[in-house]
Amino acid sequence: MKSLKHFLIYGLLLVLCSCNLSPKLIDYGNDGCHYCKMTIVDKVHGAEIVTTKGKIYMFDAMECLINFMSEFDKEDIAQYHTNNYLNPELLIDARKATYVICEKIPSPMGAFLTAFRTEDAALAIIEDKGGQSYSWNELLEYFENLDK
Repeated sequence: MKSLKHFLIYGLLLVLCSCNLSPKLIDYGNDGCHYCKMTIVDKVHGAEIVTTKGKIYMFDAMECLINFMSEFDKEDIAQYHTNNYLNPELLIDARKATYVICEKIPSPMGAFLTAFRTEDAALAIIEDKGGQSYSWNELLEYFENLDK
């Protein structure tokens, strides 16, 4: 009886630990974009979605993530992550990032879309290179209007 109890506790812990809701580091040059199927090589523009069940979808650009969202039940998405222009490979909360669309900063899918951890960092790039800044909600609205 005691070993059955230990087995059940161990099984429960295993199940609870397997539902990890955190991003996974992108293996650049090996992982593929879930939306466009291209290999993710650009360390500045990658993105991820983590579902409420812990499944991770990787993307080579934020525009692929946004396009994928239209095919997915948003209530099943727990987290959105994107690379940070000033610290490549670092995944940040995509909903808190500030985005810049600037033709002097190309992105893999041609939207010229880049994420920054802070609005100040984004505005400094705009001052230097030009472009337009967007919050998460503004960015979603921008892409929604592109489809019209």
